[in-house]
Amino acid sequence: MSNSQKIGFIGLGIMGAPMAGHLIAAGHELHVNTRSKVPEEIANTTAVKAATPAEVAQNADIIFIMVPDTPDVEKVLFGENGLASGLSKGKIVIDMSSISPIATKEFAKKINALDCEYLDAPVSGGQVGAKNATLSIMVGGSESTFEKIKPLFALLGKNINLVGGNGDGQTAKVANQIIVALNIEAVGEALLFAAKAGADPEKVRQALMGGFASSKILEVHGERMIKRTFDPGFRIELHQKDLNLALSSAKALGVSLPNTATAQELFNSCTAHGGKAWDHSAMVRALEKLANFEIGQKA
Repeated sequence: MSNSQKIGFIGLGIMGAPMAGHLIAAGHELHVNTRSKVPEEIANTTAVKAATPAEVAQNADIIFIMVPDTPDVEKVLFGENGLASGLSKGKIVIDMSSISPIATKEFAKKINALDCEYLDAPVSGGQVGAKNATLSIMVGGSESTFEKIKPLFALLGKNINLVGGNGDGQTAKVANQIIVALNIEAVGEALLFAAKAGADPEKVRQALMGGFASSKILEVHGERMIKRTFDPGFRIELHQKDLNLALSSAKALGVSLPNTATAQELFNSCTAHGGKAWDHSAMVRALEKLANFEIGQKA
């Protein structure tokens, strides 16, 4: 691969903007498109603003997409002046959004029919991971395309895995979001229990960090729960979207996910209290409402 490539990036939100920034910093020629204003951190670089996704596709050989949900990706790909209408043979489309695995397989088929390659490459690690280029990237698609794009993925993340064919990256991401939600719920219950019992939740957290209960969620989100730092992060409404994907896919597959459903109901409660933009660690607030007690309180 040559050092500088013509890359497209569609979606410059709290995740997309820093990711695009890493590609620009590495010396690549970037063509960008986003539905709101191009953020200053990108506008002040060499990035070329494109009016439509089609224009991005015409000017770039490799196009990244980072938008919120399945309908957003569909619109970017196949809407009016969508990416598909600007693609030509041999170009590569990489969707890094977290969307439906079932829809992803359909999108990939349509892009492949244009003689182009498609990777689904959702990420885990949130805004912090995007800024620090430490995202975990779960990829679905052909091995040869994955190997071509791997050096670019390495500019965005650390833990980069080809999981399988198209759709399998998204399936891995849904599985990731199930584990994260249930871990947040477990840490919330544990710290709430400890605080209500009169123990210092921070000291309990430190003690648990050395044992089998240790986790990234206990480390990062446990601290957020104690310090009450619920600015995103990763917004509850986005995690709700991911659990929706889990529950609707599970229904289609005939699989029961009882605790995923419970975690979603706790997120629903947070949203009902005006918390759709809180960090997902604020799920603990729903548990605190049930207990009529906050972790920071004195018992």
